[in-house]
Amino acid sequence: MSELLEFKNVSKNFGDKEVLKNISFTVGEHKIVGLLGKNGSGKTTIFKLINDLLTPSAGEILVDGKNIGVETKKLISFLPERSYLNSQQKVKDAIDYFADFYEDFSKEKAAELLKALELDPNMKLSKMSKGMKEKVQLVLVMSRKVKLYILDEPLGGVDPASRDYILDTILSSFNEDATLLISTHLISDIEKILDEVIFIDNGQIILAGDADELRKQEKASIDEIFRRKFYVR
Repeated sequence: MSELLEFKNVSKNFGDKEVLKNISFTVGEHKIVGLLGKNGSGKTTIFKLINDLLTPSAGEILVDGKNIGVETKKLISFLPERSYLNSQQKVKDAIDYFADFYEDFSKEKAAELLKALELDPNMKLSKMSKGMKEKVQLVLVMSRKVKLYILDEPLGGVDPASRDYILDTILSSFNEDATLLISTHLISDIEKILDEVIFIDNGQIILAGDADELRKQEKASIDEIFRRKFYVR
């Protein structure tokens, strides 16, 4: 099975600050992969590099064998941590905008997801809570048909009762031929869906591998392994 995403000796500097330090990792096809680390560890920088929102200071990034650019953007659907929606729009306006902008966007899929998440398409975004807006963004991202879905903290503003429901929605809606790369600090909530994990700390990959293998080796859950690596020193 070929690699869908490859980081080869990638570094990223902001002035004198080295945010990513010569990191290398791969993500295969048809996988659900957790990119896990504390706040400020470099996760969002990695996502921005993949989405061509930042340029690496050194190294190479490939998506489906292609260098980052116009062609790779067509393969990726990205949910950033911060909202980018126009709060003056109604939900259905955001749906129409995405449908016009992305050839791979399915209005039918969006309608299904809105119904599943109990979101009113006629509601104005300015009237919605943070959690509701995040659900709308998730609908927009998951209604595209792409090879790589990237979700940055998709559960951040969602109440605990909704998290399992959101995860089930993500799992049921994403194209089974695709790969999902997800970042969250709520590891116990997403642990059950992960095929592989990548732990990052201070801009360096400190552990990566098959989730089940790591559980066997460490005799612990991914959440416990994370706590040991990051909080027990």
